[in-house]
Amino acid sequence: MKFTQPLQAAKLIKRYKRFLADIELDNSDVRTIHCANTGAMTGCAEPGSTVWYSTSDNPKRKYPNSWELTQTLSNNWICVNTAQANRLVEEAIKNNVIDELTGYTSLRAEVKYGTENSRIDLLLESESRPPCYIEVKSVTLLGKDRQGYFPDAVTTRGQKHLRELMEMVDQGNRAVLLFAVLHSGIDNVSVADHIDPIYAQLLTQAVKAGVEVLCYKAELNKEQIKLTNCIEFRHSN
Repeated sequence: MKFTQPLQAAKLIKRYKRFLADIELDNSDVRTIHCANTGAMTGCAEPGSTVWYSTSDNPKRKYPNSWELTQTLSNNWICVNTAQANRLVEEAIKNNVIDELTGYTSLRAEVKYGTENSRIDLLLESESRPPCYIEVKSVTLLGKDRQGYFPDAVTTRGQKHLRELMEMVDQGNRAVLLFAVLHSGIDNVSVADHIDPIYAQLLTQAVKAGVEVLCYKAELNKEQIKLTNCIEFRHSN
C-alpha cells in the first residue's frame, strides 16, 4: 500500500484526548493533528520521536493532518493508523502474499455475522470450500527481546470477536485471527495475558476450538507499507 501523497515529518510533542497530538515542525511551528489510534499506543508515542503525517484535501476537516507512522528514537518504524491494517491484509490476500488464505474466489469486507451484532473484517468465499471469516488485529506493542504483544489494553470488543469466531467454527466455517504486525522491531507475537487475562483465556479456548492464528509482519517506510512474511505466534502455556 503506497501512500497517495508524500508524508511529512515532524517531532512529537505529546498525544492527548486519544484523538489528538501536537507536533513541532522544522520551522518550530506547533501543529495539532488527528490520531486515528484509540489504543494505549505504548511505546508508539514517545515525545521527541518522529511523526510522519498525511494531509487531507477535505476542506471540512477541523484537523487536516493525520498521524500515519512513528519513527522511534531507536529507529523502529510503526504504523499507528489502525485503519490501515484491514487494507494491508486485503491487499496481501489479493496479491497472494498470505499462503494460508489463497484459493478463494470472493472477498468481502465488513459483513454482518454472529449473534453479538458484529461485522467481520474480511470474508473469503468459494463454491468449493467453507467460508473463511477473518478478524484483523494490528500489533504495535513491543516487549523485551523483540517480542510483540496483543492487546495493548483491555479489549471487550476483541473478546467479543473471539466468541464470534468460535461460533463460526462451530457452524462448520473456517475462522482466522490475523495479527498484522505493524512494528519493525517485532519478530514474534504472544497474547498479552498480563494486560487482558480474559482475552488470553478466550484466545486459548478459540485455538482449541479450531480458530486459526496467523501473524504477518509489515515492511514500513515513508513511501509505503506492505505485509511481507509470516512470523511466529507463541501460544501461552
